[in-house]
Amino acid sequence: MKLLVCISNVPDTTTKVKFTDNQTKFDSIGVQWIINPWDELALTRAVDLKEESNNPVSEVLVVNVGSAETEPTLRKCLAIGADKAIRIDSDTKDAFQTAKQIAAMAQKEAFDFIICGIESGDYNSSSVGGMVAEFLDTASISSVSDIRFEGGKAIVERDADAGKEYLQVDGTAVLIVQKGFAQEPKIPNMRGIMMARQKPLEVISAVDANALTEYTGFRLPEPKAKVKMVSPDQMKELVNFLSTEAKVL
Repeated sequence: MKLLVCISNVPDTTTKVKFTDNQTKFDSIGVQWIINPWDELALTRAVDLKEESNNPVSEVLVVNVGSAETEPTLRKCLAIGADKAIRIDSDTKDAFQTAKQIAAMAQKEAFDFIICGIESGDYNSSSVGGMVAEFLDTASISSVSDIRFEGGKAIVERDADAGKEYLQVDGTAVLIVQKGFAQEPKIPNMRGIMMARQKPLEVISAVDANALTEYTGFRLPEPKAKVKMVSPDQMKELVNFLSTEAKVL
């Protein structure tokens, strides 16, 4: 069984976001790039499934749509335990373009499951996984929190309003996973880092796909207001602040 994990290369969550060119372009100077946290959990679980002898998973591949600058992130994926990395050479502008590239690549190989994090830590569009499934004309399952195998069949657990749902999946599917799919991300050890240097990182050309959206500008959130201290005997003033300023009442 072969798994494909989609990887986003995103700024570290502690990055102080800045924009240039009249607030129209993200300033990447000095930014540390990491594996998107949701994708890292997806990769961790995929590698665990491969390493567990009672599972049918035999190979884990990762794919990223981006420039050569994303390759250190892909090398880290290989160090975590992926068998092969694929970089689709494209500077995509929106989720539609990204999903189109991943789907075009996936059509050339037979994957049992394609796994995507629920969203990326930059644009948070939460749409690539669903679009990939539509392009491939295959099933997709959202809010996935676990997967296991029983008698060679995949049992997928997903969160629902009323609790948990358990689905048996026969055939190919796109799994859109969330926090809880793995408890903690894997940290590459020295052996994994050394082995990653020998693992294949393939670069393929992008297919034609036009973006459907355009970003005309960005705006940072308003700075938080200063903390206001209210005396315990001034309850009316506290209620007024909560209703007129904090707007939580």
